[in-house]
Amino acid sequence: MADSIIIVESPAKMKTISKFLGRGYQVKATMGHVRDLPKSALGVDVENGFQPKYVTIRGRAKVVNELKESARKAKKVLLATDPDREGEAISWHIAEILGLDKDAPCRIEFNEITKKAITEALKKPRGIDIDLVEAQQARRVLDRLVGYKLSPLLWKKVRRGLSAGRVQSVAVRLICDREREINEFKQEEYWTIEAILAPDDNEETSFSARLVKVSGKTPHIGSKDEADRIVESARGLDFIVADVKKKERKRSPSPPFTTSTMQQEASRRLGFSAKKTMLLAQQLYEGLEIGDEGSVGLVTYIRTDAVRVAAEAQEMARDFIRQRYGAEYVPEKAPHYKAKATAQEAHEAIRPTAVTRSPDMVKQYLSRDQYRLYRLIWERFVASQMKPAVFDMTIVDVTAGEYLFRATGSQMKFPGFSIVYTETRDTDTTISDDENDQRIPELAAGNKLRLIKLTQDQHFTQPPPRYTEASLVKALEEKGIGRPSTYAPIIDTILRRNYVELEEKRFRPTELGFAVVDLLKEWFPDVVDIEFTARMEDQLDQIAEGKTEWDGVVRDFYQPFEKLIETAEKELAHVKIADEVTEEKCPNCGRNLVIKYGRYGRFLACPGFPECRFTKNIVHEVGVPCPKCGAAVVERRTKKGRKFYGCSRYPECDFVTWNQPTNRTCPKCNAFLVQKGRGKSAIYQCVNGSCGYTEKPPEGEASGGSRRKAAAGADDDEG
Repeated sequence: MADSIIIVESPAKMKTISKFLGRGYQVKATMGHVRDLPKSALGVDVENGFQPKYVTIRGRAKVVNELKESARKAKKVLLATDPDREGEAISWHIAEILGLDKDAPCRIEFNEITKKAITEALKKPRGIDIDLVEAQQARRVLDRLVGYKLSPLLWKKVRRGLSAGRVQSVAVRLICDREREINEFKQEEYWTIEAILAPDDNEETSFSARLVKVSGKTPHIGSKDEADRIVESARGLDFIVADVKKKERKRSPSPPFTTSTMQQEASRRLGFSAKKTMLLAQQLYEGLEIGDEGSVGLVTYIRTDAVRVAAEAQEMARDFIRQRYGAEYVPEKAPHYKAKATAQEAHEAIRPTAVTRSPDMVKQYLSRDQYRLYRLIWERFVASQMKPAVFDMTIVDVTAGEYLFRATGSQMKFPGFSIVYTETRDTDTTISDDENDQRIPELAAGNKLRLIKLTQDQHFTQPPPRYTEASLVKALEEKGIGRPSTYAPIIDTILRRNYVELEEKRFRPTELGFAVVDLLKEWFPDVVDIEFTARMEDQLDQIAEGKTEWDGVVRDFYQPFEKLIETAEKELAHVKIADEVTEEKCPNCGRNLVIKYGRYGRFLACPGFPECRFTKNIVHEVGVPCPKCGAAVVERRTKKGRKFYGCSRYPECDFVTWNQPTNRTCPKCNAFLVQKGRGKSAIYQCVNGSCGYTEKPPEGEASGGSRRKAAAGADDDEG
C-alpha cells in the first residue's frame, strides 16, 4: 500500500498525475462532488445561521467507502482538487468525510498537470483555505434559497417545470430587455456620399473619400432628394487636397485566454457552445494520450479570470518565437496584460503547458474538435507574447467648396503577432475607418484631384442585435454577473426551460421568458436587478478574501426575500401566457395550431381543446430520404429523451435507426450512410443492414469526440 494517497476529482486527471509519481503515491478520484445539499429538501437551516445540511450524493457511497478504506491504510492524505473555490470546497468535503485535520498541510494545488507542477506542489502542502470554502458555500446556499423558494412559486403561478436563479434570471432579463429594445426601435433613413478621386488620369491610383463635413458641421442626410442635391452641387467643384497626415499605428495582440474570452472566441470562430467549449477544455486540461508521452495535460487550468502568465512560461514562449519566427518578432520585454479588478491574480491565464507542443505535433492524437480548441488556445497564447503589428496610416482631407471629404488608408508595415493569430469580431461590430486597407497615392496639400465619380448610398439605422452566445457571455462578464465557469450551465438551463430559443444562433425570448422576467421584476426586483446581482458577486469575493462573514451576507439577502415570497404566495394571481400561433392548420377543425410545451419539449396542438384534441410533434428533418419509402427522415426522441431517427410517415412506415444519418450515399445500394461511434473510433456504415458496406469517415468529418465528464459543479443556479 502506498504511503501517500492523492485525491483528485476525475479519472482522467488521476491517470495523468499517476504517471508523474513514484511507488510511494497512489492517486484516487472522487468522480466529482461527493456531498451536496439534498435534492428532496431545502437542506438549509434558516433558523440556525443558514447552516447547510450536506448529504452524500446518490451513487457516490461506493466511492466514499473506497476513499475511507484507502485513507485508513495510508500514512498521508493529500487533496489535489482544482485550484479554485469549487475545488477548495470539494477538498473540504473530503476532509470532513475522512476526518482529516483541515488546518494540517493536506491540500496541494497546481495550475497545470505537468511533472514539474506536481513535484513543486508536493513540496508546498497547506491547510484548507476556509475563506474560499465559505465563499463557495455562500454561493451554494444563496442559489438553493432562491431556487427552492422561487421555483415552486413559478410552478404554482405560471407553469410546472420552471426554475429561477440568481444568475439565470438576470441572463433571461438581459435577453428580454434587448428584445424590447429591438421591438421599440424606430428605423431612420440616412445616406452617405463618397467621392472616387485620383491625382491624375490613371484610375489605378484612385481612392475613395467620404463626405464628413458640410460648412464645418457633420451632415445628416435623411433623404434621396437631399443626397441628390449635394451630389449635383459638388459635381462641378474643384477637389483640392487640404491636409495629409501620416502616422504609424501599432495594434497590440489580445491577452491570452480567460475562461470567458475562450468561450467567446470559440463561439465566434469555431461555432462551439459555451458548454461544448468547457467540455473540450476540461479534456485538454486533465490529460489525453499523446503517443509515447502517455497521458498529458495540454493546457493550464481552464477556470480563470486572470491574464497573468508565469515568468518561466513567458521565457519559453520567447525562445520558441525566436526560433520559429525570428528575433524581430520578440518584444524587448515580455508583455504584461492588465487584469480586471476582480481577477484572481494567483491564477494564470489559459495557455499550453508546453509551447513547443505545437497543434500539428498533437493533431493525430486528438479528436477534430479537441484539436481545433487546442490550436485556438496555443495560437492565442503565442501571439500574446509577440510584438505588435505596425501599420502606416494615411488620412487625407479633401475640400470641394463647402464640402469636406476624408479618405483613410492603412498599409501593414510589420505583421507582428498577426502572422500567428488575430481575434475575430462579433458580427455586429463594424470596421472603423482607421482599419481601411485602401492604398492612398502620394499626395500633398494643394494638389488638385480629378473627380472620377460621386456615389450615394442609402442606409437605415439598425436596432441593437440579439445576443449570440459570445455576446451574452461578454455582457454577463462585463456587468459582473456570475462567474465565467457558470455561464455554460446557465445558458443550457435557460434553453431547457424554454425561456429563450436560438434563432440563427441568436437568443430570442419566448412568451414564457417574458412572463417570468416581468413577474420577477414586479415581485422580486433584486433577483433580476443587474447591479444588485453584481454587488452580490463582490460580496462573495469579499468572503473569499476573509473580509466579511458568509452567513451575514446570506441573512441580509434572505430576510427581505422571504417576506416577498410570503406576500407573493397570497397575492400573486395566476399568470396566463399566450400561446405562439403558427401558420399550420388543424386538419380536424381548421384552426391555426399553437405551440405548446410538454414534458418532452415543444409540440403543436389545436387551440380548440377540449373540443378538439389534435396534437402533432414538431419534427426536424435531417436531410436524407427514408430507405423504405422515400419520405423525409426526421429526428425524434424517446420518452426518456434519447435521440433516434425515423420516417416522417410513421406509423405508415416503421423505419427507425439509433445512428445519426450522414449526407453520404452507399456506393453499393444507394441508401444513406449512418455514423457509428465518435471521434477516432467512428465509422460510416450503410443504413441498410443487409448491405454491410462500411467506410472510414473522411479526415475531420466525423462529429463528436471523447466524452469524459468534467467534475460536477454545484456553483451554478439551481435548476
